[in-house]
Amino acid sequence: MDKIISIDILPNFISDIRKDSKKIVFTNGCFDLIHAGHIRYLKEAKTFGDILIVGLNSDNSIKSFKDEKRPIIPEKERAEVLSGIEYIDYIIIFNEDTPIKLIEIIKPDFIVKGGDYKKDADVVGGDIVTSYNGIIKRASLAEGISTTYIIEKILKLYCNRD
Repeated sequence: MDKIISIDILPNFISDIRKDSKKIVFTNGCFDLIHAGHIRYLKEAKTFGDILIVGLNSDNSIKSFKDEKRPIIPEKERAEVLSGIEYIDYIIIFNEDTPIKLIEIIKPDFIVKGGDYKKDADVVGGDIVTSYNGIIKRASLAEGISTTYIIEKILKLYCNRD
């Protein structure tokens, strides 16, 4: 079965998962230029439940809150790379700025964000998840590893060379 699923089939898909009493974990992000920090984060997220669903920001949604030059990797390619990661069970590309719509449909048992989210109130959709006794979890951050850092390093090393 393909790991990349459409939001159109999501309600029935989630209903089928719930029949098996599996705990659903949800996280989201851009996942542009996959790096070790992403892998560690996703591996830890998977430990909180049985099924890990990743909401993947579409190219248009990333442009709305990053900048016009991002993402580096197109959404279909980012989804394809994520589908090769063993910890991820399913991926859903979403066009909105936030994954609220996905969270409302999925109603995950756990929502996972990075340790840089200090307060529950900072976690988008956290209020929805806690309203039905779901749990907000924070995964560890890999210090000094980020897509932005990788881009800056490439520019430093390869631009303005004599």
